[in-house]
Amino acid sequence: MGELAVTGGRVLRPGQRVERADVLVETDSGTIAAVADPDDSGDRDIADGADDHLDASGGLVIPGLVNAHTHVAMTLFRGGADDKQLDAWLREDIWPVEAELRAGDVRAGAALGIAEMIRSGTTAFGDMYFFMPEVADVVAESGLRARLGHGCITVGKSEAEAHGEFEQGLAFARQHDGRADGRVRTMLTPHSLTTVDEAFYREYVPAAREADLPVHVHANETTDEVDPLVAEHGERPLSYADDIGVLAADSFVAHGVHVDERERELLAERGTGVVHCPASNMKLASGMAPVQALRETGVTVGLGTDGAGSNNDLDMFDEMRDAAMLGKLAADDASAVPAPAVVEMATAAGADLLGFNSGRVAAGANADLAVLDLDVPHLTPEHDLVSHLAYAARGSDVRHTVCDGQVLMRDRELQTLDLETVMQEASEHAQALFERAGHA
Repeated sequence: MGELAVTGGRVLRPGQRVERADVLVETDSGTIAAVADPDDSGDRDIADGADDHLDASGGLVIPGLVNAHTHVAMTLFRGGADDKQLDAWLREDIWPVEAELRAGDVRAGAALGIAEMIRSGTTAFGDMYFFMPEVADVVAESGLRARLGHGCITVGKSEAEAHGEFEQGLAFARQHDGRADGRVRTMLTPHSLTTVDEAFYREYVPAAREADLPVHVHANETTDEVDPLVAEHGERPLSYADDIGVLAADSFVAHGVHVDERERELLAERGTGVVHCPASNMKLASGMAPVQALRETGVTVGLGTDGAGSNNDLDMFDEMRDAAMLGKLAADDASAVPAPAVVEMATAAGADLLGFNSGRVAAGANADLAVLDLDVPHLTPEHDLVSHLAYAARGSDVRHTVCDGQVLMRDRELQTLDLETVMQEASEHAQALFERAGHA
């Protein structure tokens, strides 16, 4: 049995406690074996005899961050279309380019996004996009953990094409679920409540349930999405989603910006979570999600970056700061969405939504960890390290990243991906893609 010891630092424990401790990882199982203060370990230091060591001296060991909603291959779109409302941005810039996507583009964009996430301490993500076998391949090769789904859209397609979308989504989910020793899990991902016709929800959501697949969908992102649904169905979007079987304990929605009190209660009753994407919501002027009210109602709220086309980075530390700031504005209350809540959203809550036993530095949990350097000006003085995680830390502060007990970045050097090659290939694919779409 192989062992990895992360030693010399402090650890963010469940309950947001910061304690001096070493972490022992069983590399074969990919789980945390023990977390203990070496001064209180008795006859044997837990790090004694470990096969490998990571130095956390002067640092803080935290759960690997969880980016619970993104479109990772959209790193190719970074800076390609900015400063527009969501509908115009999609129709004029994103969808025409996506129509020219090829499998190699998605693979290159996914590799770039995954490298960015590893370098900034993210160890798990949820992804909805196209050519998803390519994304699953890169996840498997990189060592990261992910819940993946093929984005299904029916608007503008023939009935046969629309059925083909969902059959493709189910086939991908069934074929790839459990890959890479369980690091790859899958889900059914209808794009949104307005881009998929009701009949397809009624047919394919039960099929997902039979296959034990979660359902993930964009919902209540903008008023332009909410109002037509109310006009057509005579009920709020999440009531409609409940009627067609979408809301369930293993399902979760992205955004949830425009939800009223009854919708919040419905989410809590069904156990359906929400992934908050503050940077994307601000950039596209979608609105301010009522995160404080959602949490107070009992809804599990995770955190996501959305795609790099509308963010424009995948740094979850940025996202934590945005979530805390925007949450206070939305609630008109400086005490709303406090630092501990934001850190929980980016770790344990996101892991719970994706169905992973991660997001906690505790014995028995997945060994998904990041080590931050604390010896930098913007993290000095150390009045409150949880506050620093939410308001001051940066992805560039990450020294080591571990997922499933494997070291993916050591002393800021990627171990499973060649960064120079990844960046070069992504740049080449992005240029060719935009040229094909006439957007170069």
